[in-house]
Amino acid sequence: MMKKFFGILLALAMVLSLAACGGSGGDKTANDNPPASTDAPANNNAPADAPSGSASGTFKLGGVGPLTGDAAIYGNAAMNGAKIAVDEINALGSGVTFEFQAEDDVADGETSVNAYNTLMDWGMQVLVGPVTTGAAIAVSAEIYNDRVFALTPSASSTDVISGKDNMFQVCFTDPNQGVGSADYISQNMSGAKVGIIYRNDDAYSQGIRDTFVAEAGKVGLEIVSEGTFTKDTQSDFSVQLTDAKSKGADLIFLPTYYQPNAVILNQAKGMGYAPTFFGVDGMDGILTMENFDTSLAEGVMLLTPFSADAADERTKSFVAKYNELHGETPNQFAADGYDAVYIIYAALQAAGCTGDMSAEEICEAIVAVMPTISVDGLTGQGMTWAETGEVSKAPMAVVIKDGVYVTP
Repeated sequence: MMKKFFGILLALAMVLSLAACGGSGGDKTANDNPPASTDAPANNNAPADAPSGSASGTFKLGGVGPLTGDAAIYGNAAMNGAKIAVDEINALGSGVTFEFQAEDDVADGETSVNAYNTLMDWGMQVLVGPVTTGAAIAVSAEIYNDRVFALTPSASSTDVISGKDNMFQVCFTDPNQGVGSADYISQNMSGAKVGIIYRNDDAYSQGIRDTFVAEAGKVGLEIVSEGTFTKDTQSDFSVQLTDAKSKGADLIFLPTYYQPNAVILNQAKGMGYAPTFFGVDGMDGILTMENFDTSLAEGVMLLTPFSADAADERTKSFVAKYNELHGETPNQFAADGYDAVYIIYAALQAAGCTGDMSAEEICEAIVAVMPTISVDGLTGQGMTWAETGEVSKAPMAVVIKDGVYVTP
């Protein structure tokens, strides 16, 4: 199967010109360690092609995400990644520096709005966040009314950016992730009988499931079983797995987060059921989940915008710095946060913004240039943006082997 990965990447790049990432907030393993403080030592390993232009001054950059609670593993990663980029840019001597302040929203919409307002009182000019979809939807209405430019690292629903010209995304959108997954399976696993297990009270999971099913119908992919669950019922998947097994599903598509996926993998093994499991970007994090037996994830496949084992110098530098500061390998959310800051930096340069401009003035200037810039980052080369806020970049296909993500 691994030999087939490489050939399909070009097809994925075409299909997923707008692709998907990120979380809806809620069901993730807690990590109560806050992001690095704003006075952490600068990182001098900035990409050699960091943009330069006519921007100048110090800009107040805010961050919003879950730093405590069930989704903290995502929020801390994104803010830690953003802080590394801030330190790199501040060390460049380009004439642009950032003051960075992150606020905790525990992946809750109302709390996220409060965190946003705290940052506005601080004098925030540009926002990195929110990290999770539900929180980002809540805050997007505020930033639209206030005319503050916001770039979410990982909120992936189209509802986040719909009707808000000043809200942009770093990560793939949900619908295209469903399309890409269906196309990948149909092209690489001809004749597969597919089962789906998804969470029907979560916009992220439901959205990917819907586009996956629609695309499966177009490409002739056979879906033999569908099982659903909710936030309150994600501890027992015996009914869903039994149904899939009895109907001969040899591949289970999981448009869900890694916490319920870990339970699914464990229960499938317990009942002697060993289909191929195919996840989306919400699967990222399963290998670092506390008390999880990583052997259960052997052979699991997923699409992702970032792989920490990539050999390019930019990724190696970032992974080394992240490990040095936080004692762990960064996930895609850390890379999303890192890229978000560099994207904002590029936009400020292209727009010629200065630190004495108001948040509203900066917003209008960045909105005008976003569809014109191209940024090379950890999560994509030549990333560009539509006026609607969607990013265009290609994902990577990876498989878990011996407890690590393996790329072709």
